[in-house]
Amino acid sequence: MGVKAKELHVAFFPFMAHGHMIPALDIARLFAARDNVKVTIITTPLNIGTFIKANENSIKIGASIVNIQVFKFPTKEVGLPDGCETPDFSLGTAMIHNFFKASEMLNEQLELFLENVRPNCLVADMFYPWATECAAKFNIPRLVFHGFCYFSLCAQEIVRLHEPYKNLSSDEETFVLPCLPHEIQLTRLQISEDLRKGEETFFKRIINRVKESEVDSYGVIVNSFYELEPDYADLYRKELGRRAWNIGPVSLSNRSTEDKAYRGKQTSIDKYECLKWLSSKKPDSVIYICFGSTASSIDTQLHEIAMALEASGKQFIWVVRNSADNGKNEEWLPTEFEQRTKGKGLIIRGWAPQMLILEHEAIGAFVTHCGWNSTLEGISAGVPMVTWPIFAEQFYNEKLVTDILKIGVPVGVKKWSRTPLIEDIMKREAVEMALREIMEGKEVEERRNRAKRFKAMAHKAVERGGSSYTDISALITELRGYHLRQQN
Repeated sequence: MGVKAKELHVAFFPFMAHGHMIPALDIARLFAARDNVKVTIITTPLNIGTFIKANENSIKIGASIVNIQVFKFPTKEVGLPDGCETPDFSLGTAMIHNFFKASEMLNEQLELFLENVRPNCLVADMFYPWATECAAKFNIPRLVFHGFCYFSLCAQEIVRLHEPYKNLSSDEETFVLPCLPHEIQLTRLQISEDLRKGEETFFKRIINRVKESEVDSYGVIVNSFYELEPDYADLYRKELGRRAWNIGPVSLSNRSTEDKAYRGKQTSIDKYECLKWLSSKKPDSVIYICFGSTASSIDTQLHEIAMALEASGKQFIWVVRNSADNGKNEEWLPTEFEQRTKGKGLIIRGWAPQMLILEHEAIGAFVTHCGWNSTLEGISAGVPMVTWPIFAEQFYNEKLVTDILKIGVPVGVKKWSRTPLIEDIMKREAVEMALREIMEGKEVEERRNRAKRFKAMAHKAVERGGSSYTDISALITELRGYHLRQQN
């Protein structure tokens, strides 16, 4: 009989934002599902609900238990409002700076945890660059989790190192990203405003620290699969010299309807009501519109989207978060819009069961902000996309979807911005044109067939013997070997 492997304890320390915590839980599921792997997730008091239901302190996954470790978040010490344990860009730049300062103050609690518990590995979010040094004090390997794809990781690093956006005649002039396998063009307005300023900024310092810790860490885990972007997986590892393991799509670790429906927050609509509505529609006939958990829209932009939807005549599910969530009057909604679109459209105010919606056969397109979680969920569901990037690495993700994978249509956003401005809104005519192109243009079938092929690849990658399944196995084996070497 073979010798049973010693238990491997992996601790996860996600950043306190839903776009980071949700995939971290998915990754924790993947590790906990393996034999003799113990998992702990570190979070803060108000964020526990992302990981567990009320009155619980752990998650049961098969025969495994994922434990929750809670750190006190220092809101008062840095002048954050009570209950502010996730970043809110509507509070302004100063408050976001304070949020990151508060996050860095968690290092003492992390060191105490590492000293007392001594996990065999720490998977810490990219926004904790200091976690590499904390883990090193106890000879614990730290893995970085960005939440980005390989293409965006490569593009971001190429832009940082080569600065191809400099010496242009205008902000609208295009430039080519050097050293990439494909010709990718951007304008200066489509990269981070911190880079455009050409001066040392708070966020530029953070990104530089992130990249330094990435090199100094044990390696990087990437929520992607090799078959989706092989050129960029190879470029990231071989040319940029990162040790990396592709383990995605991690959302596919959610197998049951219940897991998919509860993912992130309690949904604002009953999952069965939503699925019943979709089941009354023909295949590929409904457009799903959602801009993620962080981005906000001003009323004028929401009004333009509503008018475009009505003018297009398409059926839709539209997730709107800011007006109802903030208790405002819904002045953005055109008069009697919901009455006129009754039966053709469904507005969800709040949190939606996105995975269940995207996987439904009635969904024919996804209007997305190009956050990587949403983008990869769209790919995994085989749904073509209308790309509407806003900030972060989303303009890079758009290029992957439209220029490389060729499964998307750009709505035509010209400017990267953390906060929406009235002068930058997309007009209803442009939105309507993109909706029509994704649903009735001459390339519809080719685009849908490509999307379905990527869906099949995604599901195969996470099954036993698939590329992502194999990479996780290799990583776990390597971490066990590292731990044994440290003991001897």
